[in-house]
This record gives sequence, structure tokens and C-alpha cells, in this order.
Amino acid sequence: MQLTKIVNRPSCLKLGFTSSKKQTLSLQLLSKRNPSTPMLFFSYFKDLVGREVTVELKNDLAIRGTLHSVDQYLNIKLENTRVVDQDKFPHMLSVRNCFIRGSVVRYVQLPPDGVDIELLHDATRREARGG
Repeated sequence: MQLTKIVNRPSCLKLGFTSSKKQTLSLQLLSKRNPSTPMLFFSYFKDLVGREVTVELKNDLAIRGTLHSVDQYLNIKLENTRVVDQDKFPHMLSVRNCFIRGSVVRYVQLPPDGVDIELLHDATRREARGG
């Protein structure tokens, strides 16, 4: 099973997994009582610096690039970027580096070999228990 999508919103945290049979499983953690949920992903994304990721924004723009940095607000800086749907967003063809505000991110697609499922399972279990 591979983690394919992560959604981080102020009220919940969603993880999407896809199995080898192309079945999709979503895990949603509600975190109204624990505002530290973004820290779970902050520490995870820090380990992905230097890897290629695809960031889908709330305006349907998807940008693929090398993760340069991420901060505690899940703001993302990408280098060597390219737009996934170049026909829909031709004005973005010349952009090579970008800073993305965390609040406009819908999904972050991670490289399949960059996902440590056990680490995420442990972290989400701890988060669900409140500690």
C-alpha cells in the first residue's frame, strides 16, 4: 500500500493510500482539540527535501518540482518547477522556482519510494491518541 495524497486543513488531516490493486483508502484524523497536527507533516516533509513532489493547489493548478524547503505553516518552496497541465496554464511555463503558501495547497503527491508507511502509521496513531 502506498501513500498517494495528503490533505491538511485546519479541522482535519486526510491521508490517501492506494494499494497495488488500485484500491484507494482514505484516513481522516479530526484534530479540533489538537492544533499541532501540521507539525506531524512538517517533520515528515523535512525528510523529503531534495525529492520531487507534485503540489496541487485549490485553484486546480498542479506544479511538479524539487522540494527545496518547508516551514511549520506547511509553506512550500519548489525548485525546477513545471506545470502538470501546460495547456491549461500556459502563463506558468516560464516559472522555474516558486513559493507556495500552505493555506492554498489541496494535495501534495509524494514520490512512491519516499513514503515510509510505518512512520506515518505510528505518527497518526500517536496523533489520534492525543500524544
